[in-house]
Amino acid sequence: MEKYLAFDIGGTFIKYAVITEDGELAESGKTATPDALEGLIGFIVDHAKTRDETAGIAISAPGAVSEEGIVYGSSALPYIHGPNIKQMVKEKTNLPVFMENDANCAGYAEVWKGAAQGKQDVLAVVIGTGIGGAVIKNGSLHKGAHLHGGEFGYMLIRPELSEEDNTWSATASTAALVRMVAAAKRVKSSSLSGEKIFSMAENGDKDCINAIDRFYHNLAVGIYNLQYIFDPELILIGGGISARSDLTDRIDEKIKQILNRIDIATVEPKIEACHFRQNSNLLGAVYGLMKQINLSPN
Repeated sequence: MEKYLAFDIGGTFIKYAVITEDGELAESGKTATPDALEGLIGFIVDHAKTRDETAGIAISAPGAVSEEGIVYGSSALPYIHGPNIKQMVKEKTNLPVFMENDANCAGYAEVWKGAAQGKQDVLAVVIGTGIGGAVIKNGSLHKGAHLHGGEFGYMLIRPELSEEDNTWSATASTAALVRMVAAAKRVKSSSLSGEKIFSMAENGDKDCINAIDRFYHNLAVGIYNLQYIFDPELILIGGGISARSDLTDRIDEKIKQILNRIDIATVEPKIEACHFRQNSNLLGAVYGLMKQINLSPN
């Protein structure tokens, strides 16, 4: 059975794992992210050299990752933007290397072993301080002409163009929820968190209850738009919010309210929470590597 070495590059930590072709983690760990490119490349190469059985290297990274291996855009790690990391690792290890954006890897994990198994057209929406995600078309990533496929958070939700940011990220992310409650209570956003707001709502706090209701409505509006733009079989919700047991029920409720007011809309989006969380980027990167070297994973 083939084994692959996977890395998930984050601003604070690098996660790593040995993953089999069946999607099992043989071993895993994490280390502090190096403060320079040389340290990052050295860490990956050193790990590869200690494992003779490695059939390839899979890398998940922030930013807009090109097919060639150059990371465009911006992230918490400025030094990864510009150099061809994929080519550097390949030259130093003589192994097949796959490198992809972290949200796209999370989407691939769901297609391979998660909630989207057997599906061909899927959207994965990852909700955090902003909103990102992945577009899966015919079982493969659709990255777009400018590597912005899946940047759902840029979508304008309100028609007014004003000083206020009207993007989906600004209205339906966990950061947006925090800002809504902070404004209602006239406190600093730093004193709140999404988890705290949900807890306060459960204890009857009306400001939090109202903000959460608006938050779910804003999520539903974006998801409705995505359904009619791409018409996927399934829309997956990831990020910390996906751990809430009532997540899909609350969004479904809001979508039904929207559909009841729009006569021509007859397709109700199918929504599920992502199956994977902490290891999704590692698994999805390996799936991408296996597709790249034509092993056709199931």
